[in-house]
Amino acid sequence: MSPPFSLKIFVSTGDPDGLRIVERSNWIGKALVFPRGLLPSIKQRDEFAQTGIYILMGPRPDADGEMMYIGEGDPVKPRLESHYSNKDFWTRAVFFVAGPGHLNKAHVQFLEAQLIQRAKDAKRIRLENIKAENEPTLSEADRADMMVFLDHMLSMLPVLGISAFEIARTNTTESQKLTKLFCSGKGLKAEGYESNQGFIVKTNSQASGSITPSMRDQMRGILDLREDLMSNGVLNKAGEDYVFTQDYSFSSPSTAAAIVLGRSANGRIEWKDSAGRTLKEIQTQQAML
Repeated sequence: MSPPFSLKIFVSTGDPDGLRIVERSNWIGKALVFPRGLLPSIKQRDEFAQTGIYILMGPRPDADGEMMYIGEGDPVKPRLESHYSNKDFWTRAVFFVAGPGHLNKAHVQFLEAQLIQRAKDAKRIRLENIKAENEPTLSEADRADMMVFLDHMLSMLPVLGISAFEIARTNTTESQKLTKLFCSGKGLKAEGYESNQGFIVKTNSQASGSITPSMRDQMRGILDLREDLMSNGVLNKAGEDYVFTQDYSFSSPSTAAAIVLGRSANGRIEWKDSAGRTLKEIQTQQAML
């Protein structure tokens, strides 16, 4: 379990949707979060003249959901200006800097390579990066420092609305407290559980190889997600159906059930424990305790 920490968020323009400066307790780094349209009016701030690592987020042009681009700049300002002119997809950005002299070009290249690889491993969002960046060689001390910097970034990003780097994992102590849930149909069976990361479907769970006409016609977002899971190897063909090659976090139990069953599904009813109680029944009982 990660240690607790606190964040201080300064809304510099007075607009909650404008520029936010986020600092973590007992850390040299900080994050700046802002919508794309605000860049021209804030880019003269001192932070933009520093070396940093940035993430651009925006809607996918071909489907529901978001896509992401990860980059670095020494300094970040000209890189963000270039993306403002040349990359159409992004609507919001976050970048991390530290005090003067704490980050250099090799440091942010290391962080960039680490983030790209972690996003690819998590397989939760489409990357706009065409290729992975080569990780630079750092001294043992610098690498240790950057791993700490990376860990702090990764712990802050979900709070800032970016969960693309979270790989579904449950430690042994936590798993003993969770209720195992099962979803079955069409001769298939999947296992999952609810966690802080969303609804997790376990490795080796099965998923339908076919989908209903209503899913094809009315559930474009689920269908796009299904196709992404097949293309990135989360779902592998196994006979006429598919099998999960890794634990995978879905936004809701209903989305997870729809992917497993190949049809519209109410996850609160489809997912059941070993005694046959639905997730809805379990949560209703828990709420009354």
